Amino acid sequence: MHDNLDEARLRELLVESDDLQTDAMKGAKRDLHDYVEAAAQTRFERRHDERPRPRPRPRAGAILAGAGALGLAGLALAPSAHAAATDVQALQTAAGLENLAVTTYKTALTLPFIGGGAANPVVKAFAMKTMAQHEEHGQAFNAAAVKLGGKAQNGTDPKYTPVVQAAVPKIKGAGDVVALAITLEDIAAQTYVKDVGLVSTAELRQLFASVAGVESQHRAILLAVQALLGGGLAAQIKLPPDAPKLPAAAGSVGFPDSFYPTSQAAPATEGAVK
Repeated sequence: MHDNLDEARLRELLVESDDLQTDAMKGAKRDLHDYVEAAAQTRFERRHDERPRPRPRPRAGAILAGAGALGLAGLALAPSAHAAATDVQALQTAAGLENLAVTTYKTALTLPFIGGGAANPVVKAFAMKTMAQHEEHGQAFNAAAVKLGGKAQNGTDPKYTPVVQAAVPKIKGAGDVVALAITLEDIAAQTYVKDVGLVSTAELRQLFASVAGVESQHRAILLAVQALLGGGLAAQIKLPPDAPKLPAAAGSVGFPDSFYPTSQAAPATEGAVK
């Protein structure tokens, strides 16, 4: 089954995946640094502004204008603390999803048909590379949460951990692993797409958008593998495949959505650390 495997093309694909991952994380880390610096400056300015200071006795005509200004200042400052808390919760929940993905791939790689001698080399290499990328994502999310004054989420997502635990004993072959991985990658991607519109700064939106792109790439590859397994074409899980033997939908099966859905996105509070 593996005699026609193009090792050079496989290495090329993995390099491309690494490049996407590196670009995403480099931009995310840079933007996060800028955001943390800006957040720290905002906290400093708020503390400085809240220090008691002597105030001149206002003229009667300025009382109403002063009250209006204070109201506007309150509106500007009050959401900041709430937004920062939501940002941290979203980051912690994301870290929990990434930790769960790492655990799942690590478990899958102990199975003979994923990480052992009976494994398809392409699937095994993908699983190992993807696990490493999820680990890096989790570290980035936790680093951001800690820099923003929150705690690191070192556990796994509380909602989907039982789902994985229930599924693992029922795994009978590579198709079961692929289906479970698709679920986790899809939930992560949907969550981060939704978080793009939830978090409070352009820097955090860039982080979630970048990682969402990587997760959606994982899902697309897994959907293609699932289609080949389901169609009795496991021998075509190789690089390059025999194009004439592929089904007509081979080029589109990995991209079923015109716009990425968010109906299964995890709420920001789902994996938050108190």
